[in-house]
Amino acid sequence: MQVWKDYQAKHQDRFLDELLTLLRIPSVSADSSHNGDTQQCAEAVKQRLVEAGAEKVEVCPTAGHPIVYGEKIIDPSLPTVLVYGHYDVQPADPLELWNSGPFEPVIKDGNIYARGSADDKGQFYMHVKAFEVMNKTNTIPCNIKFMIEGEEEVGSANLGIFLKENKERLKADVVLISDTSMISLENPSIDTGLRGLSYMEVEVTGPNRDLHSGVYGGAVANPATILAKMIASLHDDNNHVTIPGFYDQVQDLTTEERTALNAAPFDEEAYKKDLGVAELWGEKGYSTIERTGIRPTLEVNGIWGGYTGEGSKTVLPSKASAKISMRLVPNQDWNEVSDLFTKHFTAIAPKSVQVKVTKHHGGSPYVTPIDSVAFKAAHKAINTTFGKEPIPVRGGGSIPIVALFEKELGLKTVLMGFGLDSDNLHSPNEKYGLANYFKGIETIPYFHQFFAEMSK
Repeated sequence: MQVWKDYQAKHQDRFLDELLTLLRIPSVSADSSHNGDTQQCAEAVKQRLVEAGAEKVEVCPTAGHPIVYGEKIIDPSLPTVLVYGHYDVQPADPLELWNSGPFEPVIKDGNIYARGSADDKGQFYMHVKAFEVMNKTNTIPCNIKFMIEGEEEVGSANLGIFLKENKERLKADVVLISDTSMISLENPSIDTGLRGLSYMEVEVTGPNRDLHSGVYGGAVANPATILAKMIASLHDDNNHVTIPGFYDQVQDLTTEERTALNAAPFDEEAYKKDLGVAELWGEKGYSTIERTGIRPTLEVNGIWGGYTGEGSKTVLPSKASAKISMRLVPNQDWNEVSDLFTKHFTAIAPKSVQVKVTKHHGGSPYVTPIDSVAFKAAHKAINTTFGKEPIPVRGGGSIPIVALFEKELGLKTVLMGFGLDSDNLHSPNEKYGLANYFKGIETIPYFHQFFAEMSK
């Protein structure tokens, strides 16, 4: 609609300035020293929703970081869309690898560089601005509710409680999320599913204190060495995960489904060049697209032990630790996989060390029904603004609460992301394209329009 384009064009600079203001707030949910920042960010989101025209906007306290809720009910008989996003961000470490301050947004080469720019402040804020566009032009076609949380990056521990306690308030017909990526602006895509997650921490303990590596080395097992061997054994020569039972519940795709998945544009040389690697690695028998979308994985997210400071200190460490995550696919249950991991990792430890395994958080995989009205509305919306039909793809990341929405609220989810895989999510120099940000604001109103029309 021309009125949408005109309003967005008139207020485009403000839309950008408001996002930059949000990005300056270091709302790191994993670090308690930033608790004040997460509260400040929640209040800022509330204020922006009020300014955009939302009603009953409030910052809802939880046992952790607050959830921001707002709504605009224009007619109870019309369909309702529940927009979900998160204002919390990943830690910025390692700071020395950033080319600019992680919370001092810089615009360069058409991108906004800042922590949270793509994940997820830039993406959820598109919905706030798209809502403003519709509200200020008196063209809202359906009811819209917002639920923007502050704990997604640490497992959304309190969101389930909030859902159970607010089922009436959160009643809707579909959940709409922009926290995923598309192939490119030239080749728009839409996610048809997400992988699940199991996040674990392991600690290997040997002697009761750090030892002199000359006096005791060769006589006492080194926990760092043992941990490295144990981790290495978790994959075989074909890069399959060796945990017994790990693949038992994996739902395999048909040959036809795999062929369709691999029809998506993929430039392996460009992929390697972007990452600075000479060759790719992964499970034998599967393409890169399959490895990152339809196959389960096990990755080390961090490993430490002994002396890591400047200079040298010749110790045999008492302990060594690692954080390990597993991405899961239908029909793997994250609690079951976590238990399989715990049992196996404990079993392979030699008697020379003790092992402690901690289950942090996780979530189930999710597949979006592509025959639903909501998915068709998203497909048509992207086709309308991009001039191309979006390619269906499986997302490699995880949004654990998507399955929770279905369990607690009985709602299906549409994943309409506008980021790129190359946006350095969770890494230094995270970025989000200006064109992606504004394209999202342009596209989202069409989703609401088509969803309302198709729901009749």
